[in-house]
Amino acid sequence: MSEQFLAPLTALGNDTPVVETIGSITIRENPDLAIASLAARKDRGAELYSKLKSDAGVHLPDPGHAIFADDVTTIWTGVDQWLLLAPISSHPDYAAEVKTVVANSASVTEQTDGWVVFDIAGNNLIPLLERLCNLNSKSLSAGDATRCLIEHLGCLIICRESGRELTILGPRSSAASLHHSLVTAAKSIA
Repeated sequence: MSEQFLAPLTALGNDTPVVETIGSITIRENPDLAIASLAARKDRGAELYSKLKSDAGVHLPDPGHAIFADDVTTIWTGVDQWLLLAPISSHPDYAAEVKTVVANSASVTEQTDGWVVFDIAGNNLIPLLERLCNLNSKSLSAGDATRCLIEHLGCLIICRESGRELTILGPRSSAASLHHSLVTAAKSIA
């Protein structure tokens, strides 16, 4: 009987992340993140905030925002709901880690393989965003996070540096379509 070895692939189906540089814009697939969703249980929000802050040093952002820490990024996604992102190398089972900290104050769901993450950097990303979605991209500042549609795909856009650095999360099952949209928009302004 032959042995079978499994090798992880990125959302775009490669052994290594895809990196595209078009003009001054770089689009980088980021498969190195563990992602967990977090939803406070009824009337347990204050307890959840306290546990995360004291036991894990994790702060939860207000609506429309993200918080970038050394090891963890937290993104507000809805009323009493967040996504938590951490390096997969140091947090291989991040959802279980978070669940241990929050206990019964929140529901935690593993999301790592549900999303594709693209980090985008460039001198001026406002025209890129204007071609992708109806977001008021000129008003985005560092730490803003919002949901929007890109080519009919529900995505999250996180502004890391106003007009210069973004992270876009989209459904992993549509990774190639989202990547194509990003590349096409970048080429149109290059």
